[in-house]
Amino acid sequence: MPMSSLPTKPNQKPNNPCFSSGPCAKRPGWNLSALQDALVGRSHRSGEGRAKLNEVITLSSEILGIPKDWKVGIVPASDTGAVELALWAILGSRPVDMLSFDSFSAEWVTDVVKQLKLSDARILHADYGELPDLRQINWAHDVVMVWNGTTSGVKIPNDEFIPQHRDGLVICDATSAAFAMDLPWEKLDVVTWSWQKALGGEAAHGMIALSPKAVKRLEETEQLRPLPKIFRVLKQGKLNDKIFEGDTINTPSMLCVEDALDGLRWAQSMGGLPGLKKRCDQNLKEISQWVAQAPWVEFLASKEEFRSNTSICLKIVDPWFVGLDDKEQKIVFSKITKLLATEKAGYDLASYRDAPLGLRIWGGATVETTDIKLLLPWLDWAFAFIKSTY
Repeated sequence: MPMSSLPTKPNQKPNNPCFSSGPCAKRPGWNLSALQDALVGRSHRSGEGRAKLNEVITLSSEILGIPKDWKVGIVPASDTGAVELALWAILGSRPVDMLSFDSFSAEWVTDVVKQLKLSDARILHADYGELPDLRQINWAHDVVMVWNGTTSGVKIPNDEFIPQHRDGLVICDATSAAFAMDLPWEKLDVVTWSWQKALGGEAAHGMIALSPKAVKRLEETEQLRPLPKIFRVLKQGKLNDKIFEGDTINTPSMLCVEDALDGLRWAQSMGGLPGLKKRCDQNLKEISQWVAQAPWVEFLASKEEFRSNTSICLKIVDPWFVGLDDKEQKIVFSKITKLLATEKAGYDLASYRDAPLGLRIWGGATVETTDIKLLLPWLDWAFAFIKSTY
C-alpha cells in the first residue's frame, strides 16, 4: 500500500504510558525518592516497623470508611492470598453460593469446588460482559463474590440485592474496586484487596478486613481443615489481634510498605475516597465518549451500569477483524499491542490471558485523564495501521 494512504500517526503521547491493570501506574509525580524513609535493614517487628505497618492499616481504614469495629490486617500473597485465607479458614460450616463472571471469580470457584472439595457449593455463572442473576442468591448460604471483575470490566452496580439481615457471610474480593468505588461495608463480612491495584503500590502484599460477624464465625467454628501458617489468624481459638495491629504473619517488604504509605498519603491529598472515585469516573467518561464515536470497538460489559471505572475492557467489533479466524485475530491483536508499546504510547493494553481477546485500559485514580485522552488517538491509529498493512 502506498505510504501516502497510511493513517497519520498522532503527534503527542501520554506522559505516562502505563495502563496495566496490575501492577498499576504509580501515582502522578512518583519517583524513587518516595521510598527514602523506608525502614530497610530493620526488622518489621521493631517498634518503628510495627508503627509503619499499623499506619498502613489505619490510613487504609480511614480512606475506605471501614467501620471501627472491623479488624483490618496485612496478609501475604497479594489479594490472592487474602481471598484464599478467607476461603480456607472460614468456608465449610454451611453451603456457599459462588458468583462467577470473570477469571478471578472463576479461580475462587476452582478453589472451593476442586481444592476444598465443598460438595454444597452452588455456582451462579455469567459469561464475560454479564453479571449472574443476583436474585438467585440464597442468603442463608455463605456468598463469595468479586465486586469488580478485573478481567471482564464488569462491576456490581449497587448493593440493593444484598439484604441487611443474612444468615451467611459475604466474602468480597474487592481488589480492583477498593479506592475506586463505594463498598457497602454494612452488607459485607470479609473484604480483600491488594496494594498493587488502585493506589499503584508494589505487589505481593494483600489486605483483609473482617466484620464482627466474620470474627465470631472464625472463633466459634471448629477448624474444619489443616491450615498453613499464612492462613492462620487465630491464636488459642481467638482472633490474633496482633495481626490486625501490624504484627504481620510473615516478613513483609519494608520498601513495599513505604510505597503503600506514599500511595495512601497521596490518596488523602486527593480528597480521600470521593476524590479517587471522581478521578476514576472521569477516566471512564473519557473512554465512553471515545467508544461512542469509534466504530471499531465496544465495551465488553453489555450494560452501562455494569461498566467498571478501573478495569475498562473493550472488544473489537470491526467487521474486517471479526471476519478473521481465531489465529489471525490473535496475530493482528498482538501486532496492535506491540506497535503501541514500540511507539511508547501505551503499555500492557492486552486483555487478561483467560478473557476474550480485546483491550483493557486501567482507569484507576493514579492514571491521569489527560493521559487517557492522549492514548485514545493512538488506539485508533494502531488499529487502522495494522488493518491497512496486514
